[in-house]
Amino acid sequence: MARLILSLDGHTMAEYNMNKERYTIGRLPDNDIRIDNPAVSGHHSLIINILNDSFLEDLNSTNGTYVNGKLIKKHALQHGDIITVGHHQLRFVEDDEQQDEFQKTMVIQPSARPVESIRRAEARVDSATVRGASKAPVADARKPAALADAQLAVKPAKLQVLTGQFAGRELDLVKALTTLGRPGSQVAAITRRADGFYLVHVESARDDDFPQVNGASIGSQARRLHDNDVIQLAGVKMGFFQA
Repeated sequence: MARLILSLDGHTMAEYNMNKERYTIGRLPDNDIRIDNPAVSGHHSLIINILNDSFLEDLNSTNGTYVNGKLIKKHALQHGDIITVGHHQLRFVEDDEQQDEFQKTMVIQPSARPVESIRRAEARVDSATVRGASKAPVADARKPAALADAQLAVKPAKLQVLTGQFAGRELDLVKALTTLGRPGSQVAAITRRADGFYLVHVESARDDDFPQVNGASIGSQARRLHDNDVIQLAGVKMGFFQA
């Protein structure tokens, strides 16, 4: 499924899932994408979705429809195309490509991870896990395989982006360690342990700038995540969901 991201002067205003066959763009209230601006005609442009292809057509608008700076009458849309209607822009984004962009933007690859900070963060998770294990029944402590069995029993989990240009994107938490954020701004890690998933602060531009869960700062300690928790990290809100 493709999406359109509406913006003005670089500020995102709305996002539209392209899940219908036809979308009209214009100033009047009966449009699928309404842009209430005098520079936009009442019915300015039309997008038609046919199977996996999307086609843009200008509806004889007063100021014309532009794609990547060029005036068009009809145009086959491609990922990354910028449609200009009046003073507003609509960015055409295909889901698979957007998923890649989200991962490139928010998911930090091993080669770019702050190694020492990650090690300190994992130590805090280890400490939280040990504290949790100390409260477990004595019978579990007598079985060496108990932790391995528990690791396998942890329910699958995923993150879903709730705000911003990647809203709706999902990330399966299948790795033992997933590092998220933006280096130089705020970085955190989610680790999968025997008793569940933990979020821990790695580093940030300010010492007191920690990720939040459900609106509360997690501080410097590891925070165990629960189904439907809302994480705020590097200006992005993400929901944590377990199957």
